[in-house]
Amino acid sequence: MDRESFYDTVLTKSERGDVFFRPILMQFAAHQIGKSYRDFYTDHEVLVEANIAGRERFGMDAVGLISDPTREAEAFGARFEYLEEGVPRCTYYPVQTMADVEALPEPDVTASKRTADRIAGVRRFRERLGNDVPLIGWIEGPLAEACDLVGVSEMLVKLATEREFSKALLAKVMPTAKAFAQAQIEAGCDIIGIGDAICSQISPRMYQNLVKPLHAELIDFIHSQGALVKVHICGNITHLLPHLREFDPDIVDLDWMVDMDHAYEVLGPDIIRGGNLDPAGVIEQLPAEAVAAQTRALVAKERGRAFILAGGCEITPLTPPENLLAMREASQA
Repeated sequence: MDRESFYDTVLTKSERGDVFFRPILMQFAAHQIGKSYRDFYTDHEVLVEANIAGRERFGMDAVGLISDPTREAEAFGARFEYLEEGVPRCTYYPVQTMADVEALPEPDVTASKRTADRIAGVRRFRERLGNDVPLIGWIEGPLAEACDLVGVSEMLVKLATEREFSKALLAKVMPTAKAFAQAQIEAGCDIIGIGDAICSQISPRMYQNLVKPLHAELIDFIHSQGALVKVHICGNITHLLPHLREFDPDIVDLDWMVDMDHAYEVLGPDIIRGGNLDPAGVIEQLPAEAVAAQTRALVAKERGRAFILAGGCEITPLTPPENLLAMREASQA
C-alpha cells in the first residue's frame, strides 16, 4: 500500500461523508469475544480473533497489532507481571546507570517471545484477511521505551538532570525499534504505529533537543522500508504539532484535548489526522444518542479533509457496545 493510494482512500471517504473508521480496540475487543486483556496481549491468536470480530461487528476499516507497551522492554531484559485485566506491571527495570545502558543487549526481535508473538500476529492477520485490509503494526517510540526500561518518574528526572545518560539510552533503543518495525513490515504490515505518549509530558525544548531527531530518523527508516507511519502521542500535543509537521508522517493521532481545526492548520492537508472523541467522557459515558450527535458534528466539520474517525485514544473496556455502533452508524452519510 503506497501513501498516495491510502491517502486517496481516506480523503474520498471523507468527501462523500462515509469516513474511514479505525478506533483503537484492545481490552474492549478482548471482552467482546469472552477473553481477558491478558489473553489479548500474550496470545496473538486471541488478538487477531478479537480484532477481526471487532471489524465485523463495528465496521472498522483497518485492523492492528497494538496491545501493550512492554514487548520490546521484555526483549531488553525487563521483567513483568501479567495482570489479567491490566497493563503488564514491571517487576524489574534493567537500567539505572550509564553502565546499565552500555550493557544493554541488542535483542533479536524474531526470537524474543513477545516481539516474536506480535510478528506472528501479522502473519496470522494476513492468512485470515488477505491483503485488502490495511494492517497497522506497532512499536514503542524511543522515549516510551526508555521509560519502560528505567521507570516513568525516574526517566523524567534523568531527562532533566542527566543529559548524557538520556541521550545514550535513547540512542541505544533505536536499532531495536527499527528492527521490530522492519520485521512487521516484512511479515505484511502496511502501516507502523509509533507509540510515544510520554512526549506529551515534556517541554517543546526538551522534545526538540532529545527526542525529535530520533523520531525523524525512525520515520525516515520506516518510509524507506515501504510502509506508512502513524504517530500516536496521546494527551495534549498542541505544543508538539509544529515539530511533527516537519517529519511528514502519514497519520497523526490526536487526543480529545487537541483542537482539530488548529491541528489541520498546523499539520496541513497532506497529513491524515485521526481522532478525536473523548474515549471516556463521550464514547463510554454518554448515551448512544449523544455519542451519535457528537460523531455527526465531528464528521461534518472534517468533511473533505483527510480524516480517520476514532476516539482520542483506546476505546475503554467499559464502553457499551451500542455506543461504538452508534458512533459508526452516525459516521456514514
